[in-house]
Amino acid sequence: MANQRAGILGTGHSYPEGILTNADLAKMVETSDEWITTRTGIKQRRKAAPNEYTSMFAIRAVRQAIERARLDPADIELLICATVSPDQILPSTGCIIQAEIGAHNAAAMDVVAACSGFLYGVSLADSMIRTGQVRYAVVVGAEVLTQYVDYTDRQTCVLFGDGAGAAVLGPVDGSRGILASKIKSDGRYEEQLYSPGGGTRRRPTAETLAAGDHFFKMKGNELFKVAVRSMTEISREVLEQGGQKEEDVDLFIPHQANQRITEAVADRLNVDMSKVYSNIAVHGNTSAASIPIALDECVQASRVKPGDLVLMTSFGGGVTWGAVLMRW
Repeated sequence: MANQRAGILGTGHSYPEGILTNADLAKMVETSDEWITTRTGIKQRRKAAPNEYTSMFAIRAVRQAIERARLDPADIELLICATVSPDQILPSTGCIIQAEIGAHNAAAMDVVAACSGFLYGVSLADSMIRTGQVRYAVVVGAEVLTQYVDYTDRQTCVLFGDGAGAAVLGPVDGSRGILASKIKSDGRYEEQLYSPGGGTRRRPTAETLAAGDHFFKMKGNELFKVAVRSMTEISREVLEQGGQKEEDVDLFIPHQANQRITEAVADRLNVDMSKVYSNIAVHGNTSAASIPIALDECVQASRVKPGDLVLMTSFGGGVTWGAVLMRW
């Protein structure tokens, strides 16, 4: 089994029923539908109810993906949950998911890489499958980001939504599967997108909560430039690593952070917008969940067919970025 290429065998996604529109936000903070749409491309986002939490959506997405892969939860040997909004500090949300779905043979863990978390997880799972350490793995990106949004800060509160997306990976034959993957980070850009409160450096106290230290803080203009450059460069790197050209890409799924970022990266890669999948208008930025939700939507809508060259690229807080190139 060693050195056998890994591919995606099944996908799934889940999100809350609650919807927060731009019109809703305009009643909460100084903004408008035009302001939000022009700057982000977002029209609405899903918002979890007070009694809903991250693992609820992750469990639904994972069960769907395993069922579509025609596997049993007991077949899964690795379960990676990519999230920055876990159910709790301990145990990992991965372990909570594992117990709930009955994947008792799986090593379970969380990966914290913000919006790049799903591709980080895919890259790790791919390596373990290719080297024969595991046969089947599940990677799920799941977030309830609206609990960390300051609805008095119009720079950030308009961006984020909730949901989960999952993929089952396993060995595949022929030319199918992951051709190349790469993940990177640069902690020097920490304060471009971060949440300073809640950990051991700035513990949760009445004072830090009152100051809103647990909310997301962002420097949007600086982040935009770094995101476009990083996503473009790493996309070119995996294309070269996989022996493919930009014009060979059949489907490009970028992290859904901002429609202007998506268009800028596609333009630099010379990928026609007809090959680019975007769902940011209806989901907003769901961080680690964004690429797997988009991928499952593409699968269900037959936007991707056997033999297609699929490029997935992400950028997130940390900062982190990554790309995965695969033959469907």
